[in-house]
Amino acid sequence: MSRMPKIAVIMDENTSSGGGRYDISKNYFSALRHAGAFAFGIPYIPDMVGQVIEEFDGFLSVGGRINFPKDWYVEGDQSRYPPSDRLAVDMALMEGFLARDKPVLGICNGMQMLGCLNGCRMVSDVHSSWPEALIHDQGNLSHEVRAVAGTRMADIFGAETFAVNTFHREAIVEVPNTVTVTARAPDGVVEAIEISSQSFAMGLQWHPELLDAESHPGARVFDAFVEAASSRSA
Repeated sequence: MSRMPKIAVIMDENTSSGGGRYDISKNYFSALRHAGAFAFGIPYIPDMVGQVIEEFDGFLSVGGRINFPKDWYVEGDQSRYPPSDRLAVDMALMEGFLARDKPVLGICNGMQMLGCLNGCRMVSDVHSSWPEALIHDQGNLSHEVRAVAGTRMADIFGAETFAVNTFHREAIVEVPNTVTVTARAPDGVVEAIEISSQSFAMGLQWHPELLDAESHPGARVFDAFVEAASSRSA
């Protein structure tokens, strides 16, 4: 009998009030457990990185608001968020899992990191940079996304269009050939990506952990992620 896959989940922190506490939604852990995995929160301790990459079957980079490197942004733009100790550990973990072709899932902040580590560029405020864009940083609203046919993620969703939540101010706007856009909002904003050179490396701009795991197409990525991680633990 194969063991349950173990997913490393980078912790978020309370950057808006001093960064003195780890602060992460329980929904990430329950969504992964529902999909068939055990999830473990990873603190910002650089000495742990190598062992985590070695011992875990997949990596989840969660949502958050932290200061990214300036060269990840289009010319003349930069992060408006506070610095965080999370950045170095999150990057090292993601790069390490990708180097070993172990499954990686990025949500919101995590999607932006996945994209920028693979050559994307972003803006710090999508509405200021693109006035006709929807207001994406709006927790009590949702908007439609359209999956890009022929992508692996479209097969996971099993639906062409569906509504998702929206909590992000930053957005990816430049996408190289190494990254595949897998969903967009009606205004054209990139809402999901995948790295075709990896067995499983996907990112979502919305928060699937807050969607119904049984019925919502946008939450099905957790099942696919855990399935990919299970092949590493077998």
